[in-house]
Amino acid sequence: MIKRKIDRYLADFYSKNKKALLVTGARQTGKSFSIRQFGNTHFDNFVEINFHEHPEFVAMLSEAEGSNDIILRLSAFASKPLVKGKTLIFFDEVQEFPEIVTAIKFLVEEGSYKYVLSGSLLGIELNDLRSEPVGYLDIKEMFPLDIEEFFTALGISQKVIDAVRLAWEQKSPVDSYVHGKLMELFRLYLIVGGMPAVVQKYIDTNNLQEVLAEQQSIIRLYKRDIAKYDRNNKLYLEEIFELIPPELNAMNKRFILKNLNENIKFSRFENSFIWLKDAGVAIPAYNVEEPTSPLKLSRSRSLFKLFQNDLGLLAAQYADGIQIRILSNAADINFGSVYENAVAQELLAHGFDLYYFNSKKQGELDFVVEQSGKIVPIEVKSGKDYRRHNALSNVMGNSNYGIECAYVFCNDNVSQSGNVYYLPIYMVAFMEKNVPVDIVYRLDLSGLQ
Repeated sequence: MIKRKIDRYLADFYSKNKKALLVTGARQTGKSFSIRQFGNTHFDNFVEINFHEHPEFVAMLSEAEGSNDIILRLSAFASKPLVKGKTLIFFDEVQEFPEIVTAIKFLVEEGSYKYVLSGSLLGIELNDLRSEPVGYLDIKEMFPLDIEEFFTALGISQKVIDAVRLAWEQKSPVDSYVHGKLMELFRLYLIVGGMPAVVQKYIDTNNLQEVLAEQQSIIRLYKRDIAKYDRNNKLYLEEIFELIPPELNAMNKRFILKNLNENIKFSRFENSFIWLKDAGVAIPAYNVEEPTSPLKLSRSRSLFKLFQNDLGLLAAQYADGIQIRILSNAADINFGSVYENAVAQELLAHGFDLYYFNSKKQGELDFVVEQSGKIVPIEVKSGKDYRRHNALSNVMGNSNYGIECAYVFCNDNVSQSGNVYYLPIYMVAFMEKNVPVDIVYRLDLSGLQ
C-alpha cells in the first residue's frame, strides 16, 4: 500500500477539529482511496455516499429539510449503522451535488457525526454555491505523489530520506552512492509520475508499457471531462491540453496563443485556461515584472508558462519511446522542460504560488517564489553547464531587489558559490513555503503598570 502525506494530515485534522474537511484535487490523485483507508482505520463506523455512482442519493437529499431530515434519510439508505460519536460519513463526488457543501454547516452544528467530502473539478463546480460554510469546513487540496512520496513508495527508507533532508538543511553534500541512486530514481519519477494507480502499476509489474497504458487511460478520462464539463469550449480546451508538451519544449517555454489560433485573443479564451487550472489538469506559472515582494502585485495575467499536472502524463503525451531514452539519460531529450515541470509540480504541492521573471535587460529566471516573506529565485538546469546563469547573476547583483540567496537545481551534488546554492534536482522535495522560526515579541509596558 502506498503511504501518502495526507494520511497523517487526516489523522491530525480529526483529532483536533469538529469541522468537516473537503479534499479536492484533480482526478486520479488518490483522494477517495486515502479517505477510505483513513475512515476504516480510525473510526468504528465508516459510511460512504457516492453521488456519481448513486444519483438516487442526490434526489433523496435534495428534498431533505434541515440536518435532522438529512441524517434520517442517510440512516435509511446507509449500508452501515450511524453510531453517534463513532461514525465518519464520506460524501464523495460532491461536484454532482454541490448543495451538500452548503448543508454541511448544519450537519456539523448538529454534532453527532464527523464528515469528510471529496470530489474533482471542484474549482469549477463550486463557484455557484449560494454560501460557503465558513468556520465549519476546511479545504485540503491533494496532488499526485510528490518526490518524497514516490521515493518512499519505491522502497527508500525513512533513514535515507532523513539523511538527505539533513543535507538539504545544512547545505552539505549527499553521500555519493546515495546521490547516484536518487538521481536514477528521479529519472524514473519523470516517466512514472505520481498518479497512485500508475505508481502501483509500476511497483506491481516494473513494466513501462503497462505504466504507459495506465497513463493513457487517465489522459482519456481527462479528455472526457473536458467534453462533459465545458461543451461550448471543449475543442479549444483539448487543443490547449495537447499543446502543453510541445510548448514546454519550445525555446522560451511560454504558452504562445497563436500556436492555438492565429487570430486568438487571450481575453476570449481566458476561461479555458482558468478551467484547466481549476480542474487541476494544468499548472500555470505567471510572469512578474519585478522579483520583489509581494509577487502577486506585479503578476501578468496573460503571460505565463503552462505545465502538466503530472510528470508521468507529460511523458505519456510525448513521442513513443521517450521512457527508455529518459532512463538512459539520452542527449537528444530536452530535459530542461521536463525538469521544470517536475519543479513546478513539487512547488505547487508544497503550497507555493508559481511565478517566473523575464526582462529584456536581465534575462529570464525559471521560477521566483516567496518563502517566509522573502524572494527566492530558482533556476533549473539539466545539463553540465549549470553554473552558467546570466539572468540569475544579474538579479542577484541588483541591490534594489535585496535577495539573500538563490537555488540552482541540477544533476550534481550540493555545492555553493557566494549566495547561490547548487542542489540536486530531487532536493526540491524539501522546499517548504514557510520555514519554521521562533517568533518572540515582548511589549514594553513599563510606566503603565
